[in-house]
Amino acid sequence: SIWMSADDFVVTPWHVEGDIDYDRLIKKFGTEKISLELQERIKKITNEEHFMLKRGIFFSHREMNRILDDYEKGNKFFLYTGRGPSGHTHIGHLVPWVFAKWLQEKFDVNMYFQLTDDEKFYSKPDLTLEETGNFAYENALDFIALGFKPEKTKIIINTKNIQTLYPIAAKVAKKINFSNTKATFGFTNETNIGMIFYTSLQSAPCFIEDKPVLIPLGVDQDPHFRLTRDIAPKIGKPKPALIHNIMIPGLKGPGGKMSASDESGTIYTTDTPNVVKKKINKYAFSGGQTSVEEHRRIGGNPDIDVSYQYLRIFFEQDDNKLKTIYDDYKSGKLLSGELKAILIEKINKFLSIHQEKREKAKDQIDKFLFENKWK
Repeated sequence: SIWMSADDFVVTPWHVEGDIDYDRLIKKFGTEKISLELQERIKKITNEEHFMLKRGIFFSHREMNRILDDYEKGNKFFLYTGRGPSGHTHIGHLVPWVFAKWLQEKFDVNMYFQLTDDEKFYSKPDLTLEETGNFAYENALDFIALGFKPEKTKIIINTKNIQTLYPIAAKVAKKINFSNTKATFGFTNETNIGMIFYTSLQSAPCFIEDKPVLIPLGVDQDPHFRLTRDIAPKIGKPKPALIHNIMIPGLKGPGGKMSASDESGTIYTTDTPNVVKKKINKYAFSGGQTSVEEHRRIGGNPDIDVSYQYLRIFFEQDDNKLKTIYDDYKSGKLLSGELKAILIEKINKFLSIHQEKREKAKDQIDKFLFENKWK
């Protein structure tokens, strides 16, 4: 198994906890760190330096260079990402989607977004298939609200688009044996067989077009695609290339990741301004000192402060402003309450626009569906 008990963190497609050491994770998963050279190369092709690359929010990859080699020879790739609809969308989910949208615009490529309503039904004992289907609809609205173009973007819902997925999944399934999935995911004799087959369905969109695919995703999803990459040559297909983002911490602490099921530790895209304010003020883990005097004297620690992390990961895209916040907090000039207030304002400004677009997405959703039907 990939999990060594000596580790103080766990990263699997279904469970993330602890304070993740990303350099160790790269070694353990066998991915590559995004080098300065690779950043420069992407910047040269796109004429823009994306803040998520520069700040190491996207930190690791598999064969991104090959995708760029192909692209420079005039061969296009396509993009694929997704979401397991186990609950409402939160701000952590938006990170790979926003980056995917940037990639789609810069490279002018097609994008597939898979909603795995079946997987969440298999993996969450208390969810019905109807519930995961409803969450899929809600999650799709948030995806569309980010401004994707329907003519280049298709949403695949596993249970609705199974006719398209199944013939591809069958080819994949034939090449993955049980011991591979057991070793990769730690499955036991108690694991339901839906879960055991599931990786072949998550692999299917990788081969939906006759081109290489690039998948922007949270690093916790990498194990599925390790298997996909192993079997791609066996079915005569190029290996999917991946680009990974870090896990977005929950409000309550720097370790682990934001979870859709822990309501007080999570900011949902549908939260009202008042709810956002209350959650951040009450729950956001602070790197500040216990008293104002102490904080002014010693200063705060922005590296463990969740409010600062959210600004760095998503909500403050201006490097100079971010640096000022970092320095002021570290020196004690900026108090924890003031840092929280900056974040609250930024999130609420973002969400007020997002929620408007999310409402409009209800009328656009049919244009995005892979087979133009949502029943």
